[in-house]
Amino acid sequence: MSHTGTLQGSSVRVLIYLLFAIQLISMGAMEMSGPFWPVHLRGLTSSESVFSFASIAVYVGPMLGIILTSAFWGRIGDRYGHKLMMIRALAGLSLTQLGLALFSDIWVILLLRFLQGAFAGYIAPAQAYGVSIEAPSRRARLFAILQISTNVGSLLGAVAGGLILDYATFFWINIIAAALCAICTVVAAVTLPDVPPVKKTPVVDAAAPVSRSRSVWQGSPLLSLLGVMGILLLARMLPQTSFSLYVSSVFEVSNSVVGLCYGLLALGFIISATPWSRYFEHRSQQETLHRITYIVIGCIGLTAMAGITRNPAVFVIAYFVWGVLLGATTPVLMALISKTADSSQQGYVLGIAQSTAQFASIAGISAGGLLSQVYGLQYTYLFVCLAYMVALIPIIALRYRPVVMQPSQVPPGD
Repeated sequence: MSHTGTLQGSSVRVLIYLLFAIQLISMGAMEMSGPFWPVHLRGLTSSESVFSFASIAVYVGPMLGIILTSAFWGRIGDRYGHKLMMIRALAGLSLTQLGLALFSDIWVILLLRFLQGAFAGYIAPAQAYGVSIEAPSRRARLFAILQISTNVGSLLGAVAGGLILDYATFFWINIIAAALCAICTVVAAVTLPDVPPVKKTPVVDAAAPVSRSRSVWQGSPLLSLLGVMGILLLARMLPQTSFSLYVSSVFEVSNSVVGLCYGLLALGFIISATPWSRYFEHRSQQETLHRITYIVIGCIGLTAMAGITRNPAVFVIAYFVWGVLLGATTPVLMALISKTADSSQQGYVLGIAQSTAQFASIAGISAGGLLSQVYGLQYTYLFVCLAYMVALIPIIALRYRPVVMQPSQVPPGD
């Protein structure tokens, strides 16, 4: 159960908004350097092969670090508290950004980027901490708010990074990011209340030492929900590598229009995620999946339209509406994933979910780049449609699966 018994009403709202602000600033600090790593790496090596490898590894490295360590840090958080894990992650972000500012060796940079994912991974502990203070019925809204903060931070961070690079060097991007993350670390340590970890009720059973980790998976829809979320994220990331080439070559438009299309997808998500979370807030798993089925069908139609049309205005509208529909996918599914486990295992489950999201993103980016090279840019959105069709299979299967409730999942009277 959550700790809203001691943190009621307005105090919980204030803490959620504080989590929003910390995540927005810290994720924005990370994204200040995001679009500009290839520019920085280009000046550090004259080898084309090293540059090609590094320009991919600098993005994949943090994702790989998160994949390998999120579940571990989640278990530590379940045992010792998620606030401690948030402070650890923010401090890790600050220290690795400082290292990235101070070192100019390309291999050290790649190592630091991997360590940034392995030791920093902030999103999962922030979600687990939010779950510990928020009512279970409002989890979809919580995940929507936190994901909105990440998206807004990414947009603002990229703009801020560009402005810094116009007037200063890449060094200052990383120094400022390190300072912002250090401030967030102090703010989290001082202002967020300690929420003691939930102790799992002892089970008198000879197999108890091994049953703890299995109980999360046995008889629960967790694996299927992770699969659905992973496929939907993979579908979203398929056009990532070829997007700018596709838009500029198919529609013959300026770079500003390419940027507009890309930004509208995020804008659609930002404005729709919270209303969608309210819509799904009090619905059962079956009701939620029933409606997500139609959301995915809508995504199939919109991405098909984006792939068929040769009218840039139609493409722009389709991309924006696609972003609106995406607001009803990941946050809502994260809430369902959270509800598959009791309060004592939220860090572990959300760590697994974060690892799944990162793996799906890597797979989508890699598959999209490979498919566009093998089959050509014109089929980019056909593959997105096919991926969404595949996602319908586990969604429909889950709709007819009986729900297994965790005994401590919902507090009495909620």
